[in-house]
Amino acid sequence: MTPNTTPNTLSTVITEPSMTAGEVEMMLFSLERARAQFAWKVGGLDADALRRPFPPSAMTLGGLVKHLALVEEMKMAEFVDGRHLEAPWRQENFQADPDWDWHSAADDTPEELYALWQRAVARSRAGWADALARGGLDQPSLFVLPDGSSPNLRRVLVDLSDEYARHTGHADLFREAVDGLVGEDPPQP
Repeated sequence: MTPNTTPNTLSTVITEPSMTAGEVEMMLFSLERARAQFAWKVGGLDADALRRPFPPSAMTLGGLVKHLALVEEMKMAEFVDGRHLEAPWRQENFQADPDWDWHSAADDTPEELYALWQRAVARSRAGWADALARGGLDQPSLFVLPDGSSPNLRRVLVDLSDEYARHTGHADLFREAVDGLVGEDPPQP
């Protein structure tokens, strides 16, 4: 399993905020750093490497890429901007297979997976910028719980960062098994 010649064009550059940055800037930095770490761990691989399972888990690096694209899209749709999910996130895919995002990644090329994730991240960045410009992290999200309450945007941003932390840990171990790549942060320019 070798690196692909098609680069993962999502930047792995980590831009450090000021050491005295405020809450919003620091939380967005945390998310961007996790995205850069994830991009480094899954980037530049060929189809075989992205489809390789790591028993006893059935997870693959490609499945992680597609799953995190879905997570980015769902957070925006359900909590932040209310836009409907677009292709390929059709409900019928998940009705037939609740883990469709994980399983269908094996049918996608590396270029398709990377592009799907990059579009989701771009939409998420734009959605967060718009939402935060309207009122910061204290404002309620669009999601309404059964009791009528809504988590604030701070909670949604923390949950998104947590999802990256969890899955970047998986990607870290899987990538080491693929080609020996190790390290916490991607090399910086």
